Amino acid sequence: MAKRAHAYPQASLVAADLVNVAVARASAPIAIGAALRLARKRDAAMVVTEGRYLLREDLVRASLLGLDDLASTTVARDLPCVEAGAGEVTVRRLLAGGAPLVVVRDRRGPLGAIAARGATPAQVPMAPRVAHRLSPDARALLESIGRRAATQGARAFLVGGMVRDLWRDAEVTWADLDVVVEGDGPAVARELARELGGSVLEHRRFLTASVEAPRAGRIDVATARSERYESRGALPRVMPAGIDADLRRRDFTVNAMAVELHSGAFDLLDPLGGRADLARRRLRVLHPLSYVDDPTRMFRAARYATRFGFVPDATTARAQTLALRLVPYPALSGQRIAAELGRILDEARADLTLVRLGRGGAFRLLDPRYRFTASTRRLVAELPAAVTWARQRGLDVDPVGLAALALTSDQPHAVATAALERIAFVGEPLARLRQALAEGRALVARLREANTPSARARVLREQPPVGLGWLWLLGDGGTRAALDWYLGLDRAPVALSGDEVMALGVPRGPAVARVLAELRDGRLDGRITDRDMEIDQVRHLLAKGG
Repeated sequence: MAKRAHAYPQASLVAADLVNVAVARASAPIAIGAALRLARKRDAAMVVTEGRYLLREDLVRASLLGLDDLASTTVARDLPCVEAGAGEVTVRRLLAGGAPLVVVRDRRGPLGAIAARGATPAQVPMAPRVAHRLSPDARALLESIGRRAATQGARAFLVGGMVRDLWRDAEVTWADLDVVVEGDGPAVARELARELGGSVLEHRRFLTASVEAPRAGRIDVATARSERYESRGALPRVMPAGIDADLRRRDFTVNAMAVELHSGAFDLLDPLGGRADLARRRLRVLHPLSYVDDPTRMFRAARYATRFGFVPDATTARAQTLALRLVPYPALSGQRIAAELGRILDEARADLTLVRLGRGGAFRLLDPRYRFTASTRRLVAELPAAVTWARQRGLDVDPVGLAALALTSDQPHAVATAALERIAFVGEPLARLRQALAEGRALVARLREANTPSARARVLREQPPVGLGWLWLLGDGGTRAALDWYLGLDRAPVALSGDEVMALGVPRGPAVARVLAELRDGRLDGRITDRDMEIDQVRHLLAKGG
């Protein structure tokens, strides 16, 4: 007779059993430096104060940036919290959704927290989406990148906008191809360039390289890395790291996803909950000091809000408020600000993005005294149309320069000057912008008062392209009609040349230019209609002693 199997009790873990992170409590409001000292003294990964949760890693980051005296709650996180008896499945689900820690509490308060230590992020199958959204050639290129990395003993991952768009089932922009390599990224880039018959440009400071290939376009290859910001707004110090650390250094959760290429299975890594945020159209920074590390992320956030309809969550909004409290950012270069403005102006609804930035106070990065006014908003709303008009007329207008005029024209002189210099304009370009700001509205008035074609032309003739674009933006329908008329004129309306004028008796020098201007004005006003009349006018001027 068979014996009955022995029944073993089933272990059922609850949240209290899973606590693996110590918590320190501060009974009173505490500054960042003091909170960090408390965390180190108690060997705690989290500090609780005023009912808010502070991660030790955020306190360390803030201290490195010189923020020890700020209230510690400025870097508090919104962490999920469960009761001590909550089931293990609930905890694992919260960690899988991207939470750095899950707080466990009972009636007395927090007992500790749970971190997913040593866990490998779950991988989600992406092969069907890749097959559906990418051409066979594109898939073959991704597989080739994976193989090239493997030959170097490395692992390759697709990151960036393409991953985001593949998951959204949106139109994929092939030009946006970014690859991260666990290993030697530049070495993989060199191998890839040889295979594709392209060229490679290495950027050793940032452990990156760019491949340009005839049929593949541009492929940016980076070594997986971690970053440390040692000064607010400065470029970071980078160190090689694994893919998990690389994703955690990024700007937003929706950009912190990767598709592995080395196996050919195209599985998705999403350790921080980017998929859930995409589904909710939510924009979420990865930590409270994200915008202090890199204030240009504010410009990127505004672009995403316009392009995708993403809405910043409360943590992200607080992060921007904190960053703007800390202006100015001397280490933030004007070239980086100008580059972000250029990217905005390349997009379809640049006006909405610029207005969003203005309302949010982001242009205080140009000068702490900056205020976004109703007048500036009106100019910004028409800025894309002004850029389009200039391009259609063949004017070589720098869109960023025109944007700088729109953003600064309603500011006090000192603020406008400082903001233009902050955007990295120097030398002749800066002088032209200053002149346009100083004279623009007066020129619009003069143009309105000009009662002859020659008078209108004299107002416009000496203006550089950016000045003409600025007049279009400032002016009304009459101003814009005058600009169209002027730019449609024959560039050489005078038949006589300078040599011919001198042959008629005009002395060499400034007198020649004055006579040619008289002839040009006569042509514009209809007083002179042919070459013979020009000759008669020159003789008349000589007879008068002109």
